Amino acid sequence: MKNAPPLLARMNWYWLLQLVGWNVLALMMASNSLGGPRAWAILAIGYWGAVAGLVISDIWHRMLKRRIREGARVGWKIIALAVLVLGAIHTGVHLLGYLVIKPFGEVHGIAWLPGALISWWGIHLLWNTFYMSVLAARRANRFEAEALRLEISAKDAELRALQAQVNPHFFFNSMNSVRALIYEDQNAAAQMVDQLANMMRYALQSGQNDTVPLSAEMEAVQAYLAIEKIRFEERMQVSVDIGAGLEHVRIPPMALQTLVENAVKYGVEASPTGSEIRIRARRMDDGEIHIEIANLGAILPFANSTKVGLVNTRKRLALALGPGANLDLAEHSGWVRATMTIPEAA
Repeated sequence: MKNAPPLLARMNWYWLLQLVGWNVLALMMASNSLGGPRAWAILAIGYWGAVAGLVISDIWHRMLKRRIREGARVGWKIIALAVLVLGAIHTGVHLLGYLVIKPFGEVHGIAWLPGALISWWGIHLLWNTFYMSVLAARRANRFEAEALRLEISAKDAELRALQAQVNPHFFFNSMNSVRALIYEDQNAAAQMVDQLANMMRYALQSGQNDTVPLSAEMEAVQAYLAIEKIRFEERMQVSVDIGAGLEHVRIPPMALQTLVENAVKYGVEASPTGSEIRIRARRMDDGEIHIEIANLGAILPFANSTKVGLVNTRKRLALALGPGANLDLAEHSGWVRATMTIPEAA
């Protein structure tokens, strides 16, 4: 059967434990007298008590389930009262078994009844304690599962909110690029609009997912770089080196594009001579994937819009890929390097 739950999950543990428990009790009751002259009668009275216990406890079990289903509270006072009543009923039924089966001959006197009553009280106390403990464990598991579901929902909501901030941030900057070019070269501006339309399509489609393949993100980055290449011409040079087998690595959508945008803005646009943009992706010896975006320049106090992009990228990496994913920004030898670290499992 497809997608069938495991065998242990399909088993009816209530009835399994009921049958095993009451059978063991019946055998224990008869064990001292087995092999004697009236062993069959003693075994019969043992099973009489066990079957009575099975029926009585199941009726109480159904009453408990209905009470819980109706939202009524089941406290230990109710359980204590139930133990007294169930033990008394069980003792009465067991007495009837002695009168019918007569394992030791005729029944004389009632001196044995207090001991039997105490025994059945103890057995039903044990049954109810075990049952209530199982219910408490199930309730704790449900609460834990619900807390996990709420945590995942909150994480998803936060991820969507962060992504909603990133996309307008990107398109605002892109439209500024289109506006600047319209006055210089209308044909180039038309090409830029086409590339921007491709990116908008990608942003809308990828926005439905927490992560996208690196190959899909790189297509969007290439479209963005094509837009900026029209603006900056020879001032911007791009080199891309993606390691073999990394095309399917998952990253948050628009995360790489945000870092490339910062490299263009603070490397190419801020320098009269422009800058080279280097995009590298490598699998390290420990299995982590490093995706690096580098540009000539220095780390400057960023504008608020760029801070939003970098902070959101860090948060989205952690939310989508776990605490092992992070973003590091460093300056070395005249190069600014933004490095995304992706856990091996991604």
